[in-house]
Amino acid sequence: MPRNARAEFPPPILVTDTAELDALCGRLRTQCFVTVDTEFMRERTYWPELCVVQLASEDEVAVVDALAPGLDLAALGALLADPAVEKVFHAARQDIEIFLLRFGAVPRPLFDTQVAAMVAGFGDQVGYDSLVSALTGGHIDKAHRFSDWAARPLSPAQISYAAADVTHLRRVYEHLRARLEKEGRLEWVAEEMALLAEPATYRPDPELMWERLRPRTSNRRMLGTLRAIAAWREREAQRANIPRNRMLKDETLLEIAATAPETPEQLARARGVTRGFAEGRIGTSLLAAVAEAKALPEDALPPAPIARDGPRASPALIQLLKVLLAAKCEQHRVAPKLVASSEDIDRLASEDTPDSPILRGWRHDVFGADAQALKHGRMALGVLGKRIRLIEVPG
Repeated sequence: MPRNARAEFPPPILVTDTAELDALCGRLRTQCFVTVDTEFMRERTYWPELCVVQLASEDEVAVVDALAPGLDLAALGALLADPAVEKVFHAARQDIEIFLLRFGAVPRPLFDTQVAAMVAGFGDQVGYDSLVSALTGGHIDKAHRFSDWAARPLSPAQISYAAADVTHLRRVYEHLRARLEKEGRLEWVAEEMALLAEPATYRPDPELMWERLRPRTSNRRMLGTLRAIAAWREREAQRANIPRNRMLKDETLLEIAATAPETPEQLARARGVTRGFAEGRIGTSLLAAVAEAKALPEDALPPAPIARDGPRASPALIQLLKVLLAAKCEQHRVAPKLVASSEDIDRLASEDTPDSPILRGWRHDVFGADAQALKHGRMALGVLGKRIRLIEVPG
């Protein structure tokens, strides 16, 4: 595709009227697939504020002003739910979260070109502009990447920038889909799309938010307090619609969990907590959460971290498995990050049969089977020329 690839498409239309959107979505529902992107603001809010939705088919590209007065987005919701039309995104998680919040459902069916690119061997989380350049010869102008998308009116430059993402995305999708179909890897992508389509992926459980903080303690009482106040912070941030770390920073939560304050004066001693906060409604609510956690019986507290049985795996074994991962991913031209995380490698090294994705499905075929063979001495690594090779060890 030439660098002025956008010339293949008609100029983008700006949709601000419900009747226009209804007609647009009616036309798009006759397509096999549409490309979708969003522009939103989230710097000062907990919930993302949807500002713009971009949609493209083979024949048209539209920029929907989601903040236009009186605009009813119901037709867009129906399009995203239409099982006959594949919805194509790049790096879809935040877009999907927005649509789940707005319409109560994940768009289906969906295809994420970032995931597909990782399956096709373009590396870990390849940038959209790099992917466009590699597959289409096109160029993405990032000049308006950090625009204030909530400001109105939208400028012609903003509209052009927003439209470019979904026009190039069509060609990226077509190239990737053809490549993966030829290589028999569309099922790999389908497994990943099943995870993206799970609503629970986008609905964090407040009662589990404490686990994100990775507390380094086996004190179950402190863990119980941390669980309670992390859940409290999540709900308060949602209620006030502000980022959780603007409510209270992570390090402040950990300090409060360790000290378990009982009075506003004690609470105000924590880093990042002002006396006004401690003495106000929010502080009172936080202290109540601490008190409630203190009153929990022992059997209601989170379990202490379980130490793995036996000695920890040799760091050398972990590194050897990482070398194997790199070699197998090079052989199969797939991004290592998509196959196994560092935690997956650590668990495989430490446990005989961990419940891990690398021992299931295509990951098992690409890496898991050989990783187990290497760990149990049935396989060795060698070097042939400039490449790692696997050597079967006689039984």
